[in-house]
Amino acid sequence: MRRKYTQEELRFLKNFGERLRELRENVGLSQTALETDAKMSKNQVGRIERGEISTSVVNLHLLAQALEVEIKDLFDFEK
Repeated sequence: MRRKYTQEELRFLKNFGERLRELRENVGLSQTALETDAKMSKNQVGRIERGEISTSVVNLHLLAQALEVEIKDLFDFEK
C-alpha cells in the first residue's frame, strides 16, 4: 500500500516534474523518446512530470544519462 504524500512532498514532486520537463524540452525530446532512451515504461515520464509519482534512484540515473546531464541538474529548482 502506498502512503499519501504530504503537501510539502507533493510540491517537491511537482517542482521536480517541471524541471524534468524543462530539461527534456531543452534537448528536444518527446516524453516517449525520453522513456525509450531511459528504458522506462510507457507513460512513466508523463506521470513524473505531472508530479503524480516518485521514482527510483536508478531511474534518476537513467533519466540524467538520457538527457546528458548530471543527476544534480535534475534537482536544480526552487523548492
